[in-house]
Amino acid sequence: MSQMQETLKAAVVQMSSGADVARNLSEARRWVEQAARAGAELICLPEYFCWIGSDESERVALAEAFGDGPIQHALAQLARDTKTWLIGGTVPIRPASGAQIGTHAYNTALMFDPAGQCSARYDKIHLFSFNQGAEQHAEGDTMVGGESVGTVSGPFGALRLSVCYDLRFPELYRVGPAADVIAVPAAFTHTTGLVHWELLLRARAVENQAYVLAAGQCGTHPNGWRTFGHSMIVDPWGQVLARHDEEPGIAVATLTRRLLDEVRGRLPVLEHRRLATPPDVAPA
Repeated sequence: MSQMQETLKAAVVQMSSGADVARNLSEARRWVEQAARAGAELICLPEYFCWIGSDESERVALAEAFGDGPIQHALAQLARDTKTWLIGGTVPIRPASGAQIGTHAYNTALMFDPAGQCSARYDKIHLFSFNQGAEQHAEGDTMVGGESVGTVSGPFGALRLSVCYDLRFPELYRVGPAADVIAVPAAFTHTTGLVHWELLLRARAVENQAYVLAAGQCGTHPNGWRTFGHSMIVDPWGQVLARHDEEPGIAVATLTRRLLDEVRGRLPVLEHRRLATPPDVAPA
């Protein structure tokens, strides 16, 4: 278990990833190193940072066994080189068994400590589905949904891992002990991001009285997706501390234990919860 810090500088990385894995890894290194030079100790890459192409079966082909593979090795080395806690957006991870081997992969957020050890794994639970005429998404066609919540003891207390579409399911963030930091690597579509992205991020921060680190994809990708960007860091009172809007880049902000404690002391929402487990609903 890491020692909890009173202050911590965190960064979110915004990328516009394509189908060249080596180039994406190089870009990720560029931005993570820039964030580390700015003093960030906890850095979050976006969902799909390593690959967005035109054929989702290629993502399945890139899937690695958990704990091994060039993408995971690159993340571990980057964490070691920068001496940071690094959240590797999402990495395609092969199922260890079952009928979906070779046809599906987990969409997995991994957290590496400054020694390059993987300290947490979270397989995205909620798989995105959207149908609006020409714009359609169906992650379940090539992805396996996870089943376990991802929480790790990080440098600033309890950190809850989540991914993109998970943001629409507030119950995910209320499972188990309260999180001090919520990480949301994402590839939010431009269509939904325009109306829901900041609204949902600030809501999750306020209701959980936690810092939210939201690292997004931006621009138009080889498959025609247009992602929203607007990566940001939100404080426990719902205020946006830092943001990066349209282009690839970083946003950096300082998290403080003092503010977290002040917000939770002033309005003790977490202590006032009465429905931690939803009540049974009687039939009508």
